[in-house]
Amino acid sequence: MDLIGNLLNGTLVFSTALIFAALGGLISERSGVINIGLEGFMISGAFFSAITAYYAESAGLGAFSPWLGLIGAFVFTIFFSSIHALASIKFKANQVVSGVVINILAASSTFFLVKMIFNGSAETPILVNVFHKIRIPYLSDIPLIGKVFFNAYPTTYIAIALVILLYFVLFRTSTGLRLRAVGEHPSAADTVGIKVNRTRYIAVILSGSIAALGGATIVLTSNSNFAFNTISGQGYIALAAVIFGKWNPVGAMLAAMFFGLAQAVKDQLQIFEFAAKIPNEFFYMLPYLLTLLVLIGAVGKARSPKALGEPYEVGKR
Repeated sequence: MDLIGNLLNGTLVFSTALIFAALGGLISERSGVINIGLEGFMISGAFFSAITAYYAESAGLGAFSPWLGLIGAFVFTIFFSSIHALASIKFKANQVVSGVVINILAASSTFFLVKMIFNGSAETPILVNVFHKIRIPYLSDIPLIGKVFFNAYPTTYIAIALVILLYFVLFRTSTGLRLRAVGEHPSAADTVGIKVNRTRYIAVILSGSIAALGGATIVLTSNSNFAFNTISGQGYIALAAVIFGKWNPVGAMLAAMFFGLAQAVKDQLQIFEFAAKIPNEFFYMLPYLLTLLVLIGAVGKARSPKALGEPYEVGKR
């Protein structure tokens, strides 16, 4: 029972960052803009959360530093998401290429800034104040369920709440209807007065900021600092979760949990004696191998928004 509880709780821990990034990618792609840049946005979020929290600690705001780190990641990543929005929407650049450039730019610029700020160090100092798991009284005492769902990091609760909120906005409000319209039939949306490109700008910028919370989650829970390999391809796994989840917030969350389970299994397997005979590289490749297999099986069956990847020129209907 303890093993199952640890496995499922670990699944929530590992999937939280993926949920944030997948929701960010979903918002952008629902508006019709491909978002390959999730990796870059997560790197940006990890960097800005570490820097913001570090300086907050230095200023004597230790108790608030993790929350300020989350806010810093959300706000400052607008710089990178705005670049992707301008390139994809205003200049009608190839959206895949633009996203790849964001990934490279975020990785290289943040690594350079860390070395410049911290006198040549390849990583930020370890944060003293990070998020800790919140144990909800009474509910956490429920066998198995309590350990899995009611003993988690604050970011996990925020991610799940965001899934519910985004589902409601997308499918129960006029704002969500407009967002889906510009991703499916932008010319028809333009005809009824919806500002297609303005909607896409907002979606892409918000997409980057939400995905950045995924990178911040890793820094402010498990890693406690930022280094060049903090994200290590998790943005691409989140992109797979968007596709596997069929561009639906609940589906994306379940897909992220599926990939989070793969990482949790990796950690749990390593505690057994037989694991000592298996190269560590095998365990580290499991989540990425699973991602590849899922994409092979899911891409042909998933229907993306019809106007995904197609720039829209105002006035041409």
